Amino acid sequence: MKKYLEEIFDKLKAKLDYLQNEQIDFTIPTQKSFGDFSTNVALKSAKKASKNPRAIAEEIIGNLEYDPNVIEKIEIAGPGFINFYFSSKFVVRIIREILEKKEEFGKFNIFKGKRALVEFVSANPTGPLTVGHGRNAVIGDAVAKLLERIGYDVVREYYFNDAGRQMKVLGESLKLRYLQKLGREIDFPGEYYQGDYIVEIAEELVKEYGDKLVVESPEGFFKEKAKEVIFEDIKKTLGRIGIVFDNFYNERSLYDSGRIDKVIAAFKEKNLTYEKDDALWLKLTELGNEADKVIIKSTGEPTYRLPDIAYHITKFERGFDLMVDLFGSDHSATYPDVLAAVKALGYDVSKVKVLIHQFVTVMQGREVVKMSTRKANYITLDYLIDEAGADAVRYFFIMRSMTSHLNFDIELAKKQTEENPVFYLQYAHARISSILRAVKEEGLSQSLDFIELLTHPAELNLIKKLHGFKDEILLAALNYEPHRLANYLEELSSYFHKFYTECRIIGSEEKLASARISLIIAVKQVLKIGLNLLGINAPERM
Repeated sequence: MKKYLEEIFDKLKAKLDYLQNEQIDFTIPTQKSFGDFSTNVALKSAKKASKNPRAIAEEIIGNLEYDPNVIEKIEIAGPGFINFYFSSKFVVRIIREILEKKEEFGKFNIFKGKRALVEFVSANPTGPLTVGHGRNAVIGDAVAKLLERIGYDVVREYYFNDAGRQMKVLGESLKLRYLQKLGREIDFPGEYYQGDYIVEIAEELVKEYGDKLVVESPEGFFKEKAKEVIFEDIKKTLGRIGIVFDNFYNERSLYDSGRIDKVIAAFKEKNLTYEKDDALWLKLTELGNEADKVIIKSTGEPTYRLPDIAYHITKFERGFDLMVDLFGSDHSATYPDVLAAVKALGYDVSKVKVLIHQFVTVMQGREVVKMSTRKANYITLDYLIDEAGADAVRYFFIMRSMTSHLNFDIELAKKQTEENPVFYLQYAHARISSILRAVKEEGLSQSLDFIELLTHPAELNLIKKLHGFKDEILLAALNYEPHRLANYLEELSSYFHKFYTECRIIGSEEKLASARISLIIAVKQVLKIGLNLLGINAPERM
């Protein structure tokens, strides 16, 4: 509808000089009585045209060439707003388009032939995935699905480090638990990993090997075994919410391949490093950042910035047109250093999109659960899935903007009522399925021949909401905002439930019933596409 208005106003600009360089905006009025779209162009042009805004509005309407089968009427409101009312004949055309395109409705080829890498989760294999990892995982997967919907060939990548102090502590934690299970008196340090998952791995090792592993090194066998088991559990957890990665990228390969040394050499060649306190510093102040940062400690150990820089360079070398990084808010102050360094080495960082999501607070009763992987005081993603189900977990992580802190209400997520937003959406889809089974038993069927009979306000409001689906997909994808789609689907479901309350199918005149069946099939199709993009099931029965 907006596109049609833009087209007829482009033609109008040739007739009215004061409109030629004017930006004409169209908005949807908050009150339905003010039409489907409104523009304030008459108010904006008043000074240039030296005329009263209402007089300008009358002149615009008088010169506007439009199809009366598309626009039913145009009215002037207030000081000079122009309100457009689209005809029901035009509005109902969307039903035909949805039923003809089916799964392809709302699909774009804008970025066909372009490759995107979405890096998300990227939790090191030191313990189970927590709710914080869960929000990252679900948002990342939804962003990937949306990018695929607008044409990108998307690769989902998980970056991890299985070296460093935390992995050393992991290996030592497992060996000490193993020795405890053998009956040894062991003092288990408080800074070691306390979780039951370490105890469970140790128990399995005792069952399989007995005391044969006593001589094994914590940094050898025990570290590798812990990593192997934990990573397998991470993959299983992600699989439970429908997330499968295309690639796992190991930070250690950056060292083994010599990429770290090449990055250091490149910085030195550009005179971007200096030594101070036996450490190697990167001149980030020369690159526009607030302070220089250490990239190699006095111990010879690199800081995390160095491998991150090398890793991002591999993304460019692999030929991706878009690189999306999804981090928790604890990275908000650090990623600019990595991007500044990558840019200094000659790469186009405009191709990198960094997304920051806020943390999750899990409420149990009135108490906030504090999370610590080492102290084993955390709620795992598996626990949430067990309690609320995969669909509720995914939806709750998506339904709010990633820039907003999220309170995860476990009790609400478990409810099988309309208070639970994901239940509300799935119920709308299942309810339509139930209606379609009932009308089939009545011998009724859908027909596009009679869709112009759909003129009831509840019908038209529902149909007009369908018009917004493609825009919501496009905006959600381009702005990396999957919550937009979730919010749209909730509104669409609300319009459907209102429609069904006011417009019965069984018992209405046969042609009108056929038109209404076409409408609900279209709604069902849009709900299914939208739910699938969010990674949520669209059930036929509930």
